[in-house]
Amino acid sequence: MLLDYIVNLSIFTLFVSIPLVIPTFIGHVRVKYARLWLGVYAGVFSFILVLISFKQQGYSYDLRLAPIILVFAYLGPLAGFITGLFSLLARLYVSNDWYPVIIGWVSIMICFSIMNLYITRIPPIKRIVNLFGAYIVIYVFIVFLYDIWKDDPYYHLKNLLFVMAGIIIGIILIESHVKLHRMNNKLLKMYKKIEKSESNYRLIAENTSDLIVVINKGKAISYFSPSHKFVLGYDESDLKGIELSTLIHPDDVWMFRNTLIGMFENRQSQSIEFRFQHLKGYWVELESRCMPVEGENNSIEHIVMISRDISERKKSEEILLQSEKLSIVGELAAGVAHEIRNPLTTIKGFIQMSKRENIVDFHDLLLSELNRIETITSELLSLGKPQAIQLNRINLRELIENTLELLTPQFIMNDIQYTLSVEESPIFITCEKNQLKQVFLNILKNAIEAMNQGGEIHINLRRDSDGLCIISFQDQGRGIPEELLPRLGEPFYTLKEKGTGLGLMICHKIIRQHDGSIVYQSKVNEGTLVKITLPLAC
Repeated sequence: MLLDYIVNLSIFTLFVSIPLVIPTFIGHVRVKYARLWLGVYAGVFSFILVLISFKQQGYSYDLRLAPIILVFAYLGPLAGFITGLFSLLARLYVSNDWYPVIIGWVSIMICFSIMNLYITRIPPIKRIVNLFGAYIVIYVFIVFLYDIWKDDPYYHLKNLLFVMAGIIIGIILIESHVKLHRMNNKLLKMYKKIEKSESNYRLIAENTSDLIVVINKGKAISYFSPSHKFVLGYDESDLKGIELSTLIHPDDVWMFRNTLIGMFENRQSQSIEFRFQHLKGYWVELESRCMPVEGENNSIEHIVMISRDISERKKSEEILLQSEKLSIVGELAAGVAHEIRNPLTTIKGFIQMSKRENIVDFHDLLLSELNRIETITSELLSLGKPQAIQLNRINLRELIENTLELLTPQFIMNDIQYTLSVEESPIFITCEKNQLKQVFLNILKNAIEAMNQGGEIHINLRRDSDGLCIISFQDQGRGIPEELLPRLGEPFYTLKEKGTGLGLMICHKIIRQHDGSIVYQSKVNEGTLVKITLPLAC
């Protein structure tokens, strides 16, 4: 009997597996009325199960109810009814006792159809459990109704266990296939996303003008973007296996290497500027954003470096810097001319007096006035002509006082007074004198223009506890709306009618080059505070 069980369950397993396997060969093509066709297949399958049923001691064992329950649970009542109809015909074909068979079949169909209205929203396995429970109740009822249980009570138990074994095998096969199908669909969607993402990245990498380089932990280059050919003239074969630092300007190699080493240790992205040698031999200015990438052990495995050619931008900045200098000189020209006119008037007057009265005792006064003119013109020339960047130890108080003296004519003409608060001990910084003077001139000029009704400018210079010095400029002008403060320093962004926004942009660049910072605080109609922080000289 055990052998007959195994043979029937094996055939049952084969029939259940066939419709699950076939779609994998036809690519899961949608078939019209698929549920109905599956119901027909299951019906034919149940018919065969009845025909191959085995007999022991005059009792027949078959699995026809297993496909009916599975079809009702997975495909619904219509497909289940078709399967049940085939199983009924098969049972009538092999049995002489039709009446209890028909009563049992009708009871099962009606009960399953009604239950389907209430169990459609629960998972298939729970639906099967409910349907099998209902089948047991109906089976027991029919057995007791026709008083056939007394002949061999154990037969009915064995028959129910046989059907239950077939249902369990069907559940395992179907659910495992469903899960595999879902996983396969997820994998297919994932593969498509990966392919699409890879295609997009390849499209970007191969067509961008930015230079993309991937550096591994051993400082070796694992990827060069094709843009190196267009920007630097190198093919991928030219750069493969090369030591990157050999093509970097000797003055920038130390900074470049230390930056990479630092990123592997501190895990923070950084921006650097360096010069890279073109295939033709000249140097190209590059600005790079370097981003560390973590590996499986939370250690930095790669650094992605995205660079762009800023040679033209550097040239433009130099042109803008010179242009801004000339603009400042032009605006100061009127004040300087006014300032020079005063000593010239004195000199002219005394020369006329000496010519008329033969007085010669005013040489010291004339020399003093001429020195004053020379000082003013020297300051004006220092702004107008290009200056080589040369860092020197400078007394910051003297530099500010020198700048204020240069702007004194504009203060007078605009009815503006200023106060300078400085600590008694000198404050020294390392800087390029003319560049910082340009910053102070720009800020004070903006303050003057914001105070068209006159007022006071308070300038404060002090040390900070962190080895820094702070220079603050507080005016009483019309102020700036708070939401616009973050945009100050952007090129071509200005609140002045005829401004260009380049002055503050250059100020920001100069302060950054001196490892400092510049911040703004302002309220409308209450004035603006500009605070510059610079490191003290060692």
